[in-house]
Parts: sequence; C-alpha cells; structure tokens
Amino acid sequence: MALSGIQIYKLLPQTNCKECGFPTCLAFAMKLAAKQVELSLCPTVSEEAKAQLSEAAAPPVRPITLKSNGYEVLSGNEVALFRHEKRFFSPTGLFLRVYDDDPVEEIKRKVTAVANYTVDYVGIDLKWDGIAVQARGGDFVAAVTAVRAITHLPLILIGEAEALKPALATLDEGKLLLAFAAANNWQAMAELAKTRPAALAVQAETIDEMVELTEKVKAAGVDDIVICPAQRGLHGTLIANSTARRMALKQTFRALGYPILNIAGDAPTPEMETILAAQAIGKYGSFIILDHFAPETAYPLLVLRQNIYTDPQKPIQVQPGLYEINNPGPDDPVLVTTNFSITYFSVKNEVESAGLPAWLLVTESEGMSVLTAWAAGKFDAERIAKDVKRFNVADKVSHKRLVLPGHTAVLSGEVEVELPGWEVKVGPREAVDVPKFMKQVLV
Repeated sequence: MALSGIQIYKLLPQTNCKECGFPTCLAFAMKLAAKQVELSLCPTVSEEAKAQLSEAAAPPVRPITLKSNGYEVLSGNEVALFRHEKRFFSPTGLFLRVYDDDPVEEIKRKVTAVANYTVDYVGIDLKWDGIAVQARGGDFVAAVTAVRAITHLPLILIGEAEALKPALATLDEGKLLLAFAAANNWQAMAELAKTRPAALAVQAETIDEMVELTEKVKAAGVDDIVICPAQRGLHGTLIANSTARRMALKQTFRALGYPILNIAGDAPTPEMETILAAQAIGKYGSFIILDHFAPETAYPLLVLRQNIYTDPQKPIQVQPGLYEINNPGPDDPVLVTTNFSITYFSVKNEVESAGLPAWLLVTESEGMSVLTAWAAGKFDAERIAKDVKRFNVADKVSHKRLVLPGHTAVLSGEVEVELPGWEVKVGPREAVDVPKFMKQVLV
C-alpha cells in the first residue's frame, strides 16, 4: 500500500535542512509520495526509515535497462499516464525480429540494415534500438552468432529455455531480455534468467493471469520482469497496456509495475504492424518487436517516439549563435530566427537545399518557435539587437541588413531603433518561401 505524504513525513528527520532541495521535510515528503523524487535526496534519513520507506520510494514502474557493449535501452521509471501531467522518461525501444530458421545471410542482411540506419531529425540522431532473435526450429546459436557478427545492439531472445540456454553461453551481455515465461514454463525460464542474470518477459492472456505469473516469477528470485500481453490486435493491446499502466501508477499495484513488451510483428500485414507499433509507442509500450524494417516506416515511428518522449516544458533547441549556410561571404544576407530546433532546421534546410549562401542569426528564445517566443516576450527588438552585438554580426558582413521572420513584421521599426544604421527587412512567414524571397527581394 502506498504511503501518504503525511505518513512519509513522520518517518523523515523533520529538520528542514533543505539539503534535499526542498524548503521543508513536508514538501519533500509530498514529492516522494507523488513519485516525483527519490529518497536518496535526503542525506539524514535513518536506516530504519529507509527500510520502511523503500516501497514508497520505489518508482511505480520498475526501471530496467538492456545493455550491450556501450548500447543501452532504458525502460520503466514512468510516473505519469499522460504527457501533459509530467514528461515520459524512457523512450520506447524498437527491435527488429529475425528467426533462427532464416538463412544466415538473410539474417545478416536484415540486421545490417538496422545497424547502419541513422536519420538526422532536428539535430538529433534517431536509430533503432536492438534485435530480437526467435527460435523456430532452426539453429538458434548460429542465428545469434550471425547477429553478433554485425552488431552489438541489445538483444531479446525468444524461445523455450532449452533452446535459449546454449546461445546464452556464447554471449557476453550486460543485460538482455528473455521471452516468454508463461503458465507452462515459468519455472524453467526463471531459473535461466537468474543464471545470467537477465530480464524476463512474462506473457499471459488476461490481467489476472499476468498478476499471478509476475508474483510467481518474482518469488522465484527474478526482479527484472517485463510484462507482455498476449493480445496482438489494436483494441486488445490498448486495453491491456492501459490497464496495466493505470494499475501501476494510480494504485501502486506492484504486480503490474513493470515495463511492457508488445509484439507488433505478429500483425497480419506490414501496414498493420506499423499501426500497432505506433499505438504502442503512444500507449505505454516499453519495447516493441517488429518483423519488418524499411526507412519509410522506420522514420515516422522514430519521429513519433521523439515527439512523445520530448519534455513538453523543455522544447528541443539549438545553441544561439551566428550560423553559416553554404559558406556565406560579407555580401550575403543575415536571416534572423529563434533557437527552436524545428524553426532553425526548417530555415537552414530550405536555404541550404536551394544552394543559397546566408548567415543565420539564431537568437536566445528559450527554445520557443517564432510566434510563441514573440507572444511570450522572448523574441523582441532588444534581444535581437543584443545577439547581433554578442555574436559580432557587423564584423562578418559588409552591409548592415537583417531579415526578420514574416510573422514578426511589427518588430522591424523597433529593431532599427535598437540598431542605428541597420536596415531591417521583413521576410516571408514560411521557411519554404525564404529561397524565393532571397532571389527576388534580396538582390
């Protein structure tokens, strides 16, 4: 049973020393009860109190990290059902599944495509996270060896204990995931997981069966558990994922407080597989296994994941400064924008792809888009003038001319007041129109 803030407060030192970062022990206790801080922040809590508070201090969804040779996939440690309440912390891990009865060269081809795939999204390198190998009557050791010949991305191994055990002896992994422990084999799978040790995925048809299995596996000595609903359709997966996560977060129900594995690869078509994966990314999937990999579907899934797992209170932003596009010279124009990453890359990509040289002044606007920053008072004449001087723009160009975003035309006169001797022009509202504006107006 979860402890209330007052119950936790009674177990704390009550010295109000502020070393935890909060003004009072009561404030810290309230945050601890809400699972928003860790007990370790209190430097003077007694060992007796630690023992009593361990359950209250533990995150509602157990954190588990799959590791291999420097690669990591984080899962769990979530404290909110909805992104607007508090950010999500552990981005969904995407895994490509191969089978042990596939030809070795086919396995290597599929794995190579995943291992070599990287896409730049607003300055962030997006990649898939790992490989799942499933036993299907072939040479499981050979399949795992073929994967490891290409990459050391984290692994999920799927099959019965007797099939997985020989492969485990060939691996030197920090932490991998074994699947699945079910009603008929959980003892053998639990014993195998403890020999590594490895995380163990538990699969059941119903929530009640899942609770029974996780409690048995935990009692057997396996702490790192992942739950895998047997449902594979959109409706069943949504209900199972949502029920498990809601019970874990709202009721602090420890038997379901684990990361969730979804098998989108069991879908009847590649199209439905992508839809199932997208739903799982949005609704609490910690790991997703897919059977198909293609850039045209990998990219939208990665972008969806990035958007959902970006802190909404901390927009993606670039460092303010004066950036060069296509090796500009002193006669080339100076475009002005905010340091919101999507705004920066939208302008940069349009100008760069058009082959036009330009200077791009990125101002400090706390990562807000142009209109948002202007409305919030973070993109104004004073800030623009300050950054023109801070980044020595006048020393880079032979002219004194700035181009403001079209949405902030109202600032043009104010900027000219702040920067005597500078000419201020108003550019287009959309980044896609910037090259045309440069060719027709800035001549």
